[in-house]
Amino acid sequence: MSAEADWVSRFADEVIAEAERRAPGKTIVCASGLSPSGPVHLGNLREVMTPHLVADEIRRRGHDVVHILSWDDYDRFRKVPAGVDSSWSEHIGKPLTSVPAPPGSPYANWAEHFKAPMVAAMAEMGIEVRAISQTEQYTSGAYREQILFAMRERARIDAVLARYRTKEKAAPAGQGKPGKQGPVDEADAAAAAVAAEGSGAAGEDDGTAAAGYFPYKPYCSVCERDMTTVTGYDDETTELSYTCVCGHSETVRLSEHNRGKLVWKVDWPMRWAYEGVVFEPSGVDHHSSGSSWVVGGQIVREVFGGEQPIGPMYAFVGISGMAKMSSSKGAVPTAADALEIMEAPLLRWLYARRKPNQSFKVAFDQEIQRMYDEWDTLGRKVAEGVAQPGDVAAYTRASSTAAGPLPVTPRPLPYRTLASIVDITTGDPAQTLRILRDLDPADPITSLDEARPRLDRAARWITTQVPAEQRTRVRDEPDTELLASLGERDRESLRLLRDGLDEHWSLEGLTTLVYGVPKIQAGLSPDAKPTPELKVAQREFFALLYTLLVGRDTGPRLPTLLLAAGAPRVRTLLGS
Repeated sequence: MSAEADWVSRFADEVIAEAERRAPGKTIVCASGLSPSGPVHLGNLREVMTPHLVADEIRRRGHDVVHILSWDDYDRFRKVPAGVDSSWSEHIGKPLTSVPAPPGSPYANWAEHFKAPMVAAMAEMGIEVRAISQTEQYTSGAYREQILFAMRERARIDAVLARYRTKEKAAPAGQGKPGKQGPVDEADAAAAAVAAEGSGAAGEDDGTAAAGYFPYKPYCSVCERDMTTVTGYDDETTELSYTCVCGHSETVRLSEHNRGKLVWKVDWPMRWAYEGVVFEPSGVDHHSSGSSWVVGGQIVREVFGGEQPIGPMYAFVGISGMAKMSSSKGAVPTAADALEIMEAPLLRWLYARRKPNQSFKVAFDQEIQRMYDEWDTLGRKVAEGVAQPGDVAAYTRASSTAAGPLPVTPRPLPYRTLASIVDITTGDPAQTLRILRDLDPADPITSLDEARPRLDRAARWITTQVPAEQRTRVRDEPDTELLASLGERDRESLRLLRDGLDEHWSLEGLTTLVYGVPKIQAGLSPDAKPTPELKVAQREFFALLYTLLVGRDTGPRLPTLLLAAGAPRVRTLLGS
């Protein structure tokens, strides 16, 4: 990543300039919106991370900025998700805050149940927001003047929407959306389906009814659902009449009525003007012709006299290895799921280092080990002053906020090493500490706390993401039949390894030893550069060791495996 690729700084520059043009000296407003209609997944996290990073950069520069997070908890309950009793279908059409939480939940309602894990994840990631509940805003009457104004101006709103209705009918379903994806695997397809659906707001009806166009949708005072149709409205008295599919009909005074909301394509631009939002990103589902972002930009200018925020359309976030997840049972993983297996700075980095319009994957499979290696390598380069400026910027934003650094692991040992140790020891604390001490005898770890929280994340990954058949189990007894069948060369290689264990008993030493045995047998010095022939000999030697130690031809890195098994056991299994 070059300095030019530091997308956060570029957006911060644009937002500061735009805010100065719009409202000099006022607090700069960056915004996100989330619907707690279900799990807030890692695609939704981009909706929050993008303005968080930009707002945080603006704050680092000394400007007054706020990141508002609108919880769209007054949206309608659209469908009963898999795994929830079908009786919940009676709540379809109610506000999310009026729907009971899923069975067994400690939370007051459906919205609070799905908000809670995201709120906790944001706190762990250092994301500070001013949360706004749309239920509270609407039911308190905060938007009363805006609602009455929208109803007075409904003809102008309808005219804007009418420009797109014919276009929408002409376009085949699913076309017209930018950011087309290439081929995706099963895990990505599941993630894409959830991400594309979003909250459902993008596809919500725009308020057209037989009696005319009305941008306000009341929730029925009897059944609480929005299966209502406005049948009349008087601008002078603000009397609004509606009927509901439940059979109820009534007339209310909109100047006093607090049980309804503006339709989404009017609600969003109204809020832009109300909050003075300067920066807000949005997902691909809001960018097709006639969608809420496109139409909203015109409504906010032509009707509410405000301006559309600047902000990018963000791309898809894929999942690597999601299908193997045990915790989410096939659902798209959330930030809370990711934070169980990785530290907050690493998760932040995945979003910080990619421009919003670039897709990327969050790894839940073996790829997480390579991801951590890349993160650790970058950390060393930053510490040594040899990293590229853009990489330094992404690393800094991942590991700290304007408020200060995020918590770190005191001794950040390689994730793959920690995962291997937990795998081999099945998490036994005493055995784990013994191996950690032996990794670097010159500077031994004396407490497991020095390796936490990374150790705990690696342990969680092993227990939840690695199938039982892939777990490592060191043999209890030597494979005498295999040992007896070995030729002289293989026996010599095992003897060289056994004889060198005590002298090389550290992670670095054992690495030198296992790679060095085939070199010695080939008449080469231990520091000789590998040749194609030598690499073949090393692979054959490694496969023999794995077979004798764990009963298959692959496994965790051999130096770690040897440390975990302990020298006496290794000697026994290798035929001493």
